Amino acid sequence: MAGRYSGFVKMLAAAIAAAALFWLLRDHWGHALGAAPYLLFLACPLMHLFMHHGHGGHHHGPSSQEGDRGTAKL
Repeated sequence: MAGRYSGFVKMLAAAIAAAALFWLLRDHWGHALGAAPYLLFLACPLMHLFMHHGHGGHHHGPSSQEGDRGTAKL
């Protein structure tokens, strides 16, 4: 029975969180805009740490994969 309402509970929690965020930003918009450059600056290393693994990492040197035409074979 708990699985039956889990989608509703998640949507209700998201709606409450969105309403609370709107209320906070409405009253403290000046503070939020003052912190925006710092948050953008902090987002760069966080995106690098958490999203860098998505493209397979950096492979330096000759590749061991067959069919890789980007490296010169001597």
